[in-house]
Amino acid sequence: MTKQTDTKQSHRLKFALVTETFKPEINGVAMTLGKVTEYLSNNQHQVQVIRPKQSNLDTPADTQNLKEVLVTGMPIPFYKHLKFGFPAKNRLIKLWSGIKPDVVHIATEGPLGWSALQAAKKLNIPVISSYHTNFHQYSKHYGASFLMKPIESYLRYFHNQTLATLAPTQKVVKELEASGYKNVSIMARGVDTSQFSPANRSADLRKKWGADEGDLVVIHVGRLAKEKNIFLMLDAFHAIQQTSPSAKLVFVGDGPLRDELAHTCPQAIFCGSQQGKSLAEHYASADLFIFPSVTETFGNVVPEALASGLCVVAYDYAAAGHIIKHRNSGLLAPFNQSKALINAAVDAAKNNDLLKHCQKQSIASIANIRWESVIEELESLLYATANGFKPIKPKSKRVRQRAIRLALHKKLNLIKL
Repeated sequence: MTKQTDTKQSHRLKFALVTETFKPEINGVAMTLGKVTEYLSNNQHQVQVIRPKQSNLDTPADTQNLKEVLVTGMPIPFYKHLKFGFPAKNRLIKLWSGIKPDVVHIATEGPLGWSALQAAKKLNIPVISSYHTNFHQYSKHYGASFLMKPIESYLRYFHNQTLATLAPTQKVVKELEASGYKNVSIMARGVDTSQFSPANRSADLRKKWGADEGDLVVIHVGRLAKEKNIFLMLDAFHAIQQTSPSAKLVFVGDGPLRDELAHTCPQAIFCGSQQGKSLAEHYASADLFIFPSVTETFGNVVPEALASGLCVVAYDYAAAGHIIKHRNSGLLAPFNQSKALINAAVDAAKNNDLLKHCQKQSIASIANIRWESVIEELESLLYATANGFKPIKPKSKRVRQRAIRLALHKKLNLIKL
């Protein structure tokens, strides 16, 4: 056993996560944070989650290694299924004065996140943040473009108060740095291949959709909302129908545009929100996944669709641009060029050889994207942050791990290189 392993076993972290969204809420941020807390608590770290109470029936988790603290919140405008937490600085100061966390991770930038930032600074607790959502871009989809600049300025100011801002890809890191963000590092994303797999394909589910084995099933998984550019999905499907009249369109997820979508495209199949095995079956039972969103920082649905053996058509950015090789594991269109996205979807639909090739290669494309390795790197960064050094900007995995070992050795004189 190495001295580094001995050190980790003898000093488990007290880790506080502050977030306005958490499981069982269904979105990429909640899913990602759920994976992080599950891994860290299973690895014997003491994990504390501070989040808004989701409903009157909501009860906080209270296990040996995972404890939740619920605060008052209210629904977010246009996202009534989500809540932002009210300011809670004094409560957090009292809470953390009793048992002081080694590091605080703020995942959302709302009033609760701001309170956590101020409380952590007052108590001199190392604090990091993560950048999950392009909220400033959302404003233009809801008739509030005038808020775009103020929101962008606030987000930059917020994150620059923390020791590190974690972003999902190198491209997002560069974009944030170009916008004035400091100390930006990568916290990648993974995919659970034990959940998402082509083996989950269900003939019964396809039959329920009215699809024979030879029929093309086009699917979209995600929130049915303006910022997801969801009506472009209908344009792409109507173009596909010109060459594949028997094609089916399936929506998995819910949102404010569901009724309008159903009215515009009555032949579409709406399955609502799905989780667990059922979600995996819905993915794998389709053939072509189209993702028209232009507001993603990553887009966890893309690797989930790839792991399920689907051909993915998306814009060349975020997760799709990071993972997919054009016309090999999927089809990419230049960012925000709707005609190109529609053409790519039609190309995949009418070219069966291309469709099958992408379906086969999609599984291989995510072979090395494991949640375990992603969170192990986060764990190393948390150790380093808790022990008082500025996190190292990621280069290669080998260089990053050596930098972390050097920093810990310098601070603690515990690890031999």
